[in-house]
Amino acid sequence: MIIGIPSEIKAGEKRVAMSPANVQSLTDRSVKVLIQADAGSAAGYPDAEYSATGATITADRAEIFASADIILQVQSFGSNNENSDDDLARLRSGQLIIGMMDPLASPQAAQAVADRGATAIALELVPRISRAQSMDVLSSMATLAGYKAVLMGASAAPRIFPMLMTAAGTLQPARVLIMGVGVAGLQACATAKRLGAVVEAYDVRPAAREQILSVGAKPIELDLDTGESEGAGGYAKEQGEDFLRRQRELMTEVVAQQDIIITTAAIPGAKSPILVTEDMVKAMKPGAVIVDLAAERGGNCDLTEQGKTVMAHDVTILGPENVPSELAYHASQMLGKNMQTLLELILDEEGNLNLDFNDEIVAGTVVAHQGEVPHPHMRKLLNLPELESQPEGA
Repeated sequence: MIIGIPSEIKAGEKRVAMSPANVQSLTDRSVKVLIQADAGSAAGYPDAEYSATGATITADRAEIFASADIILQVQSFGSNNENSDDDLARLRSGQLIIGMMDPLASPQAAQAVADRGATAIALELVPRISRAQSMDVLSSMATLAGYKAVLMGASAAPRIFPMLMTAAGTLQPARVLIMGVGVAGLQACATAKRLGAVVEAYDVRPAAREQILSVGAKPIELDLDTGESEGAGGYAKEQGEDFLRRQRELMTEVVAQQDIIITTAAIPGAKSPILVTEDMVKAMKPGAVIVDLAAERGGNCDLTEQGKTVMAHDVTILGPENVPSELAYHASQMLGKNMQTLLELILDEEGNLNLDFNDEIVAGTVVAHQGEVPHPHMRKLLNLPELESQPEGA
């Protein structure tokens, strides 16, 4: 078995699919690992560290695709639609690709891989069940994004976070509001609290209240019917326009009191809901900051521009892209562990590939196999008929 790790080619991507420690876990099992030269350099992992694990370094990207049975990527087909055509053309029948593929927004990428006869596992589709927690790349990356968002907000704000008593007077703590309290939101709450801010948080899901309190933040409670607000996997469910309009009205008074707002509300495969309207921005304090972690899905703020910092109504609005990549060292470490655990599921003791479609993790993540797109939801997105039988394993 040969596993290949090419360097990431999407603009701005600094992560690598596996850290040297993760690679060591494979070479210890006599799995051969082929990694592209400098693939880990931007993340702080030099080639020498990979060589020390027994991995083979090559400067030839084409060699990796030609030789490897399994290709590991951070941003693979679908997640990288900018410059992945050459890699797609290199795929071989029977080859397995594992990476983030943005499958619900880019289902056509799965079809393209299937047309090459290759197999693809989309990491974003790992089910949120207890035995799959260590494979959950979305939670891993959201943890880092929530932490980094607070630092971005602190850097852009004209004030410090903690209360400070000085000879020049007492400095009041910053007020921070986190909107959307999933993994990223909870980490943002905890980070802002550690920095000394007064932290409040809002999430449409009633179950989030206890989670907010557990990280030392104060839950914002609005007079809304939120009984049907939670969807599959613990994500917030898309709400109707009447609900959203009432929510915005009630939130305007809340946001007017804040110094920093961090928004994290995302719906898989859909545009991010607008939580902060332009009227709400107008009501905010001069010098306030919004960090919109949902910018890549259209943003939670009306005025967010993806990849840009916008000044509007004396408020700074950040629309960052690929935030985990800015913490590439630990992001690669966490993502590599997710990859490692998944590989331990699908490789047998001898290092041979064994895809068991009776396993819900395999069935839930494989989006291309043996010329077909076997994932039922992906088939619906592609307007394909239901498969008559379950695919055979490999």
